[in-house]
Amino acid sequence: MSAESRSAHRADLRAATGAALLVVLAAAVGTVIERTSGSLHVNWPPLYASWDPHLGPGTPAAVAVAVAVIAYGPPLAARLPWRVLVPAGWAASMAWTWSLALVDGWHTGVAGRLTTAYEYLTVIHRFDDPGRALRDFTHHILDTAPGHWPAHVAGHPPAAVLTFAGLDHLGLGGGAWAGIWCITLGTSAVAAVLVALRVLTDETTARRAAPFLVAAPAAVWVGTSADGYFAAVAAWALALLALAVTGATRAPAAAALAAGLLFGLTCYLSYGLTLIALPAAAMLLLTRTVRLLPLVAAGVIAVAAAFSLAGFSWWEGYQLLVERYYQGAAAVRPYAYWIWGNLACAVLITGLAPAAGLRRVLAAAPGALRRLRPAGASHATAAGRLVVLVLAALAALLVADLSGMSKAETERIWLPFAFWLLPATALLPTARHRHWLAAQTALALLLNHLLYTGW
Repeated sequence: MSAESRSAHRADLRAATGAALLVVLAAAVGTVIERTSGSLHVNWPPLYASWDPHLGPGTPAAVAVAVAVIAYGPPLAARLPWRVLVPAGWAASMAWTWSLALVDGWHTGVAGRLTTAYEYLTVIHRFDDPGRALRDFTHHILDTAPGHWPAHVAGHPPAAVLTFAGLDHLGLGGGAWAGIWCITLGTSAVAAVLVALRVLTDETTARRAAPFLVAAPAAVWVGTSADGYFAAVAAWALALLALAVTGATRAPAAAALAAGLLFGLTCYLSYGLTLIALPAAAMLLLTRTVRLLPLVAAGVIAVAAAFSLAGFSWWEGYQLLVERYYQGAAAVRPYAYWIWGNLACAVLITGLAPAAGLRRVLAAAPGALRRLRPAGASHATAAGRLVVLVLAALAALLVADLSGMSKAETERIWLPFAFWLLPATALLPTARHRHWLAAQTALALLLNHLLYTGW
């Protein structure tokens, strides 16, 4: 190993150590604040979780999947035919997520997650008449309103609860089917990110990132929270946009329209996911094309028009949400803590390997951004394009953080951004990938076995 490589590796370790220390500091300071004033409203800062060391039926499988990903993930990602790698990545992510969810058992880990008092399934009977429910939706957002929605329903546009009402109408009602839906769809984000990486950077970069996408600690919250499902919808919107603007599909117009429809759906699943527009803008910038933008816009407008004609006003809903937000715990949760405590949550859902990868992203950022200028565009490398894409995802996360509308619980809320930070690991030396994967899987196993997470 050259002196330059050794120096870079030491810098990677320092970045990962710094990220770990941020988590430790957030836990220590948060514990003091919570015990002193109770203003954080979380039992194990910075996570919405409780200390609960335990084993469960998913433990053997989780350990086995972790060992398999560490031992076989990098070589398989390098050698499998591409058409096999993408579904294999999705399948491996499902195996990892299911095994982690089942550490808490079937009911606690899967079937009961979306049936608590805060969740969507408690009110789907009020959507037997979807038209009436949509017309009245904003009337029940405020905590003082008669028949007010539970926290998660009030905190999101109605596409979220409509999804579960739709499953119920299809005969797939109850927490078990809702959990299966979220895990199956949520883990497909791995395939979506791989598709986007291949066309926006190159196949080698996508292959290098694949094991890290599979073994992300984020799987702890993808199984089972609705935000994992939201993350997948956003990821496929970006993947279809990438296919369209790079011309890597036989039907770029159809892909652009489909991307727009999914972008629109994303915005009606979660207000905060309008920030996915930043990675989307980065894709347009990287490919220097706006030719298909009208079709993307048409898809977004079609979704917005459908909800508006049905009686739901997105902007009115958002304004009422802000008021409802400060009727609850957000009124006392200190911004001065969560502005950096949220970043500790981001470390826990992405892991230490992306922290090291982000160090390389930031180091390469000046050169990559210079190459975005017209004079340097033809010299942009796959690594440079990856840097821009990751920077856009990081920018979206930071804007969400600064907004103050995500004080706590970002381990689930930021899942859609986390999936686009994970590709930073492709910049790490391949000789070190197994070591970093061991750190990733160990973190996820510790989180799931030492804590009872609220989502």
